[in-house]
Amino acid sequence: MPVLELITSSGLGSLLGMRHALEPDHLAAVSTLVTGERHSFKAAFLGICWGLGHTFSLLAVGTVLVVLRAEMPVRIADGFEFCVALMLIGLGVRAIDLAVRQGPSGPSHVHQHGHTMHVHEGAPAHIHIGTWTLARRPLLVGAVHGLAGSGALTALVVATLPSTAARITYMVVFGLGSTLGMAALSGLLGWPLARAGSNQRLARGLSLAVGCVSTVLGVVWGYPLIGRLF
Repeated sequence: MPVLELITSSGLGSLLGMRHALEPDHLAAVSTLVTGERHSFKAAFLGICWGLGHTFSLLAVGTVLVVLRAEMPVRIADGFEFCVALMLIGLGVRAIDLAVRQGPSGPSHVHQHGHTMHVHEGAPAHIHIGTWTLARRPLLVGAVHGLAGSGALTALVVATLPSTAARITYMVVFGLGSTLGMAALSGLLGWPLARAGSNQRLARGLSLAVGCVSTVLGVVWGYPLIGRLF
């Protein structure tokens, strides 16, 4: 494959990845994740974690399909889409719950010392990889979205790009574009949320609204899939 064609397709993949971050299900999912944040940089970091999870699952499944020259079965693709719908509903319910029980300093978290359990303000669950700290929930949410989109993206690159290396490169830059787009989007969402943090009533209202939108979108997204799957 000519170098110029590879560069062009990679640039296009990055731009499409950024646009991909603006799809309704992604917007709803990330909005519910950042409603508890009070800093734009932390919100952007959650977007990066989402993008890394999305890219990892997209690349893992897409590479297997490209190497095997296979298409994802329709039933499995529908199953992944249904998982996205359930996840949107779960995230929406979580955001509504946070709005209901939000304390004066933000969402509260259950914490346990031995046999003693109490509730206090604190950071959400996260994992450590060496010196890196990654938020678990955005990673998982992004991974599920990546699984749901891997079949369609693989079919696209197989139909348009001639070599395995070019197809995998395209998926990599597509994932990186999605990560950058989601980081920028999360940072922008975090800015007004940070300003609203001092107004507890407004913060609760935003969390409640985002939760309702995510829940409704999940129901609308998943309802047509029930007949095809069950």
